[in-house]
Amino acid sequence: MRVVVADDSVLLREGIVRILADSGFDVVAQAGDADDLVRKVAAHKPDVAIVDVRMPPTNTDDGLRAAQKIRAEYPNCGVLVLSQYIEEGYALELLSENAEGVGYLLKDRVADVERFTESVRRVGEGGSALDPEVVAQLLGRRRREDPLEELSPREREVLELMAEGRSNHAIAEAMVVTERAVEKHVTSIFGKLKLPPTAEDHRRVLAVLRYLRA
Repeated sequence: MRVVVADDSVLLREGIVRILADSGFDVVAQAGDADDLVRKVAAHKPDVAIVDVRMPPTNTDDGLRAAQKIRAEYPNCGVLVLSQYIEEGYALELLSENAEGVGYLLKDRVADVERFTESVRRVGEGGSALDPEVVAQLLGRRRREDPLEELSPREREVLELMAEGRSNHAIAEAMVVTERAVEKHVTSIFGKLKLPPTAEDHRRVLAVLRYLRA
């Protein structure tokens, strides 16, 4: 499996190259900045590009931009991004289209040689390799950002019937409860979905839209 390694830290880059070579990979090129990485990928057509998120020229997200460019222009080249810290925005941006041939690992994982090389191989074969800490944080983010998760089963049932266009009276009959109980559920739904009363917005419609989008 042919690999290009890009990291502006010579020590880390040489360490990765040594690990890969000892594990049977063919490291065809190295790069110290994002522009050189793209040139090396174009010249060597590797199976995998291992990319540091933050690299010159600006030392911000140049590595991530290069990774996205490689994915777009060389779809047969897998991309394994390494990051010093968990950066949710970068991970989400990298995975926004699909996770085939994509990896996102913390740099600390390189020390676990077997796991690291397995991740490189998986990405090169078109699979994905996501750091467990990154996955846990992204799942936590999803839970934090999904207000429907906070609804009780009864409130979800009320919201589903609201989405069907039923009135509170009709919902009460369908659920065999009082209309007053339905009103309490609806008020609770508005609160959990953070829909305060305003003159401009129809909270019932907004709640249904949130339900349909989820």
